[in-house]
Amino acid sequence: MITALITMGGLGLIIGVGLAVASKVFYVYVDPTVLAVEEALPGANCGGCGMPGCSANAEAIVTGKAAPNSCVAGGADLAQTIAAILGVSVSATEPDFARPGCYYGTGEADLKYLYQGISDCRAASLLSGGMKICSVGCLGLGTCVRSCPFKALSMGPDHLPVVDAAKCTGCGTCERACPKSIIKLSSVTRRIMREYTDEECTTPCQRACPAGISIRDYVGKIADGKFSEAVAVIKERNPFPAVIGRICPHPCEFACRRNLVDESVAINCLKRFAADIEMQSGSRILPYKAPATGKKTAVVGGGIEGLSTAFFLARLGHAPTVFEASDHAGGLLRSAIPETRLSRKVLDWEIQGVVEMGVTVITNSAIGRDITVTGLLAQGYNAVFLAPGGWDMRLALDAGKVPPPALPGVFLLIDVMQKKAGIKLGKNPVFVGGGKAAVSAALAACDGPFTVLVRADEQSAGIPSELLEQAKAKSGKLLFASAVTALSGTDDELSGLSVISLNNGEKQEIKASALVVSAGRVPELIVRRRPVEEENKEKDPEATEGPVEWEALPPYKKPADGLPEGLLSPADALTDFSAAVEAIGAGRRAAASIQMLLYGKDIVLSGNVITPHMYIQDVDAIHGVAPAPREVMPTASEGQERPFPELELGYTKEMALAEANRCLRCGLICYRHEHGEAA
Repeated sequence: MITALITMGGLGLIIGVGLAVASKVFYVYVDPTVLAVEEALPGANCGGCGMPGCSANAEAIVTGKAAPNSCVAGGADLAQTIAAILGVSVSATEPDFARPGCYYGTGEADLKYLYQGISDCRAASLLSGGMKICSVGCLGLGTCVRSCPFKALSMGPDHLPVVDAAKCTGCGTCERACPKSIIKLSSVTRRIMREYTDEECTTPCQRACPAGISIRDYVGKIADGKFSEAVAVIKERNPFPAVIGRICPHPCEFACRRNLVDESVAINCLKRFAADIEMQSGSRILPYKAPATGKKTAVVGGGIEGLSTAFFLARLGHAPTVFEASDHAGGLLRSAIPETRLSRKVLDWEIQGVVEMGVTVITNSAIGRDITVTGLLAQGYNAVFLAPGGWDMRLALDAGKVPPPALPGVFLLIDVMQKKAGIKLGKNPVFVGGGKAAVSAALAACDGPFTVLVRADEQSAGIPSELLEQAKAKSGKLLFASAVTALSGTDDELSGLSVISLNNGEKQEIKASALVVSAGRVPELIVRRRPVEEENKEKDPEATEGPVEWEALPPYKKPADGLPEGLLSPADALTDFSAAVEAIGAGRRAAASIQMLLYGKDIVLSGNVITPHMYIQDVDAIHGVAPAPREVMPTASEGQERPFPELELGYTKEMALAEANRCLRCGLICYRHEHGEAA
């Protein structure tokens, strides 16, 4: 008996020690904050957040991988509750919603084979990419419909998904289920930030448009008699449809597939028609805006680029103010284009539309004279965008006088070469671009050391050896295959530059007391207060007192130019934009770049953005389409009464409908046949 008790006691002791050790070895710590968030969640485990259950979502929220409002089953009150647990605040956000991006379903588009396997898009895509000849088209098997936890999707008669906006919560489940990225989440911000990728069903005309307008959609709206909806589509990417409809060089029409049959669709004339209908009605059509963010932005320059930047900033929710040096906004559109081509009444109508979007325009306010960049930052503006224009605008404003620098220490090479008054280069001047001319100017203007940055390599730069020897004798330094990616300074002084090697991508910081630019304009730059270092987080990065430490960065380049880095790249406007529609596209990219900076992101494009170096599916022949004559734009006869002094009168309704119906309603390699079928 005693032996048995001792044995049982020993076993109990061993088991107890083992359990104690196991409790230490296998102990799993559960963050009380995670538990608190999980208790606040509804426990629906619907999967709408993209996580495998509410427990996983709670952990993702606490670790910063998901937002406090990521639970689509809960509402705003739940988001506020979770934010309180985390000790943060939740501001108003715009809703996401699913949006299909394909035009022809399997019932209309050409098939390379009839898929008869498992009824799942993911399975079909594994077999040669899908059943359709178009490599990015919708497979039409409805995997997205079956995956939607809120029954917000259905398959339409054309075998394409249809979204019920009232039921869609923007959870993204359908986006994750689609193997071809046909259906994606969308919002005002996403649409403004979007650059086209090689995974999308884009059309040739859309890819050729500098503003990236969805031409297929707005021409289709006109063909259906939905003129107001057509204007809404245009204004998604272009705040000046009536202006551009009169003066655009319409590169989209050169890319139009209708050229393979007869003549291109009169895309630009149709844009003008829809915009004129809006103007004649007197009722403004304004696109959607994101909720106000509480951030202030300033735009220097009230030309087409500056106004476009402000328009898109307003749509992104940031309060923009435009500072214009002259007494009217409009830039070269007002001063250089005759009334017979562009009526000032039309221009004023569209500028007023930008104002009604929530943009403040302050005239007679010149940079360097009435305002300064650092002064605006000190007033609490979160970002300042420089779009002061080029030589044409300078001549229009002050007959060639040299204005104060738009940014501290930044000058144009021609002013330095002409030894204009007020230019102080300091001890560390840097000359960018210009090659031989920049080296010659640096030798003439500098008594001491200087630096010249050249985008070309030494072999192809074309700088004579005697100039190189003279520069070396003056302690001049030449950096070949290099470009400036950022500027920095304090108050009204430039102090340094960030320079990148175009050969290997290596970056370095160099001192700079002045930056001399070999261009006819100051490059577009976004200026903000320099971000606070990690060890100084207690300092308010948006404080309005004390020295203003700033940095200036260029917006990202036009993807059609291959996304080159640095100032004065081949993608930059070195004098002025070749067309107003180019300036509009630059304004949207500037607004998108500012959006990235305001939320602490680098100005980087993600995804396979379409560039000239990419191969995109296309067609080289059109079948089943009968020739149809293009509608000729009517012009005014001598002495004819007309509402504007313009020579072109615009389409009538009948002409617009006939012309819009010439559109082939293209997809990537799809188009509408004349007899009603689609390829």
